[in-house]
Amino acid sequence: MYLVKTPWLLKKLYPLLTWDTGNANRCIYLTFDDGPIPIVTPFVLNILKQYNAKATFFCIGDNIRKHPDIFEQVKAGGHAIGNHTYNHLKGWDTDDWTYLDNFLLADEIIGSKLFRPPHGRIKRSQAALLKKAKPDLKVIMWNVLSADFDTTVKPEQCLKNVTKHTQRGDIVLFHDSLKAFDRLQYALPKAMEYWSKQGYTFSSLAAE
Repeated sequence: MYLVKTPWLLKKLYPLLTWDTGNANRCIYLTFDDGPIPIVTPFVLNILKQYNAKATFFCIGDNIRKHPDIFEQVKAGGHAIGNHTYNHLKGWDTDDWTYLDNFLLADEIIGSKLFRPPHGRIKRSQAALLKKAKPDLKVIMWNVLSADFDTTVKPEQCLKNVTKHTQRGDIVLFHDSLKAFDRLQYALPKAMEYWSKQGYTFSSLAAE
């Protein structure tokens, strides 16, 4: 079970994690997890370019190894890059030192101060270890969940999830993965068009 809009209580329970930017400007922070992936990531980059939008891509280290050319396309587009571990580890099911080692393996390639835990699941002890290893690290969560990863969600609902709940300063989570592509392909262009007509701009988290 998941919530589209992150509740204030969860933010209060985990104050060391970044859930939104608090930016008062009319700006949305789009984020994409799990790439780089052929077809999907280039599709996202093309849509973002149409709207002169910058976003943040939380990349899996092993996917960068497999698709270095697409990773270079993301960087060339001026987007921010974040660490999403090397093998998409679920923190709750992984011992702390294995989790740290996997993070550091990805960090050798990515070298970012931005990190998002896969599945949004990270133990407090793991977050503390990561921050000790990299003191300037920001653990980025989200404020609006598109649910594009859920194959039971219709594309129309995915679009509604983000257009109904997103406000200025929000961090919105999509996935540039094959699993999410059916919903992403429908929802992202329509959401971008909707937000643009509402006067929103799109920035990467590197600007924060």
